[in-house]
Amino acid sequence: MAQTSSKSPPPISRFSVPKLEELPDDVRARILAVQEKAGFVPNVFMVLARRPDEFRAFFAYHDALMVKEGGGLSKGEREMIVVATSAANDCNYCVVAHGALVRVYEKQPLLADQVATNYRTADISPRQRAMLDFAMKVALRSGEIEEADFARLREEGFTDEDGWDIASIAAFFGMSNRIANATGMRPNDEFYLMGRVPKARAS
Repeated sequence: MAQTSSKSPPPISRFSVPKLEELPDDVRARILAVQEKAGFVPNVFMVLARRPDEFRAFFAYHDALMVKEGGGLSKGEREMIVVATSAANDCNYCVVAHGALVRVYEKQPLLADQVATNYRTADISPRQRAMLDFAMKVALRSGEIEEADFARLREEGFTDEDGWDIASIAAFFGMSNRIANATGMRPNDEFYLMGRVPKARAS
């Protein structure tokens, strides 16, 4: 007779995680809204919720960068920046979680893995290559940024405001990567298959 494993799932953080009912109303409402939309609560929400003021500040800046309307970057391209720079920063959580969003937005099941492993050989356009080259320079060698870097972006059709967006996303997630690594943040299992296999159709 097969035995079921009694092993408990690994913790999502090395820090204690608050219970949903213990959280301030606005923080709890944000988490419940995400759960309703996604079908699960990404672990980053529960890990950061132990510090409500930082939770609010983090997601306010996140939304200003990643959910904004307009600009020259698509949602998929914004997520590609996160994946490429997070891979350079060895952040498992952000590579897995935002890789799922790359697959969903771009509708390319292989793209996130390509970008995370070596974006230079990924199936992306020259425009996106220039975007990621600039993002990686911000992430790893920001002191070397010069006017020629912005000139290359302009050659590919980006505005200087787009350059600001690329830089801000790379910089913000540089912070996020370090928080995730320091807290031992674990990616949700749900992220791994998102965008890789078709959703089951309702009968």
